Amino acid sequence: MDEPLVRKPAVAGRFYQASGAALRRQVGSFVVKDLPKADAIGCILPHAGYMYSGSIAGRTVSALKVRPHLLLLGPNHTGMGAPFSVSSRQSWETPLGKCEPDRGLADALIAECPFLQEDRQAHLAEHSLEVELPFFQYFSDDFRILPVCIGSEDFVKLQELGRAIAAAVDKAASRDSVLIAASSDMTHYEDSRSAKEKDDAALEAIVSFDAKELYRRVHEKGISMCGYAPVIVLLTAAGLLGARCAKVVAYSNSGMVNGDNSSVVGYAGVVIS
Repeated sequence: MDEPLVRKPAVAGRFYQASGAALRRQVGSFVVKDLPKADAIGCILPHAGYMYSGSIAGRTVSALKVRPHLLLLGPNHTGMGAPFSVSSRQSWETPLGKCEPDRGLADALIAECPFLQEDRQAHLAEHSLEVELPFFQYFSDDFRILPVCIGSEDFVKLQELGRAIAAAVDKAASRDSVLIAASSDMTHYEDSRSAKEKDDAALEAIVSFDAKELYRRVHEKGISMCGYAPVIVLLTAAGLLGARCAKVVAYSNSGMVNGDNSSVVGYAGVVIS
């Protein structure tokens, strides 16, 4: 069998430190080492530059047990590639090392979801999944990854993908061996008060495990949550896999870092168990 290609980091040196030693120090400054670790089914993580969202991502991953199968769901910011795509034939490299692909889980998922395609192009320059990996690598080097990039707002297909993930997990792995991470920032470029109101509305739907209500609120309230589609997939899959609790671990916005509260981006960390 041919060795997988290597997907090189696209945003090292911009979103996070480019050298392994510097990145390990950077991630280490964000994690909370004495937090109790939940045996969680899923989580929601932000994906901005670490100076803005690293503390939220770090605290959230600190509250998780890293499972051997890591299924990553992220939005497609670039518009490249298929609307529903996996990257399962290449390892992903960060300055902390390589993450190997989870081919078994990928094959099971593709079999369950006919519109999901193997497509490296969608993942080539996309940052939303790449930036999550160093946080997991900080705590473990014993996991395989299945990156899924989503460039669609079709609610029916999002739920179909969530159901397919649950079925694939049951066929190719065990429920207690897979962690599903959805990557999303919250409201973009509104004043901090407006952003908090909209983000609270979205998070309320998430904590209630109500994917349909999240979809409704995003559209009716104009919530510019860039990864709400991956979160809908996560909520659907996690519910079928037995999740009963969603807890907001941390919330912040860019204004808390740069002092500009007139135009912020919101960041939330959620643990689903």
